[in-house]
Amino acid sequence: MRTWHVSDVMTADVIAVGPDATYRELVDLLAARSINAVPVVDDDRRVLGVVSESDLLRKIEYVGADEPHWFERRRRAQLRKAAGRTATGLMTAPAVVALTSTSVRSAARRMDAAGVKQLSVEDGLGRLVGIVTRGDLLKEHLRTDQQIAADVRAAVHAIVLAENVSAVSTRVERGVVTLAGRVERWSTATLAVRSARLVPGVVEVRDRLTFDYDDHRLADPVPAGFVA
Repeated sequence: MRTWHVSDVMTADVIAVGPDATYRELVDLLAARSINAVPVVDDDRRVLGVVSESDLLRKIEYVGADEPHWFERRRRAQLRKAAGRTATGLMTAPAVVALTSTSVRSAARRMDAAGVKQLSVEDGLGRLVGIVTRGDLLKEHLRTDQQIAADVRAAVHAIVLAENVSAVSTRVERGVVTLAGRVERWSTATLAVRSARLVPGVVEVRDRLTFDYDDHRLADPVPAGFVA
């Protein structure tokens, strides 16, 4: 089963700016390209930070604002951005990045944890090679049911290879997988379902598998402190 990586879904034709790009240049660029953020890179294409629409809005949000009290740390940072004139003063740094080899699912978790809408993508040398957005990460769910079913069957076959593979049937409808049939052991059924869930494009797995032998006690670890 092939795992999808950021390199499979990212936009390689990425727009970037240097640290000296001015506020107006950044506003014009985001508007002209219909994008909501742009990476800031050095001469070697290494990512220094990202300027987003939110960063640029600080200049509007805090125009004429009073100097904050010493304890208003967050507001002080926002006011500094409001006073910024170039990408260096406006950007959010360090940038949240992903490698081309990062899995799509790991990238989604990283994006969610950081509360960002896109990730700059770097190669092994730390150079900017692309951008991946939330929409890009959803591309794996554009796979057809036939493509998903083929990968699910291959994944399940690898699990039940020592058993009767013909006893397991696979049906996929709009990304929802139904596994039905009978296998020898509980652990085999459990692994088959887990493997199916990992196939790119799978929305849900409905487990209709039965088994002859319940080996879950042998498969489960002994509880801490248990004495035989």
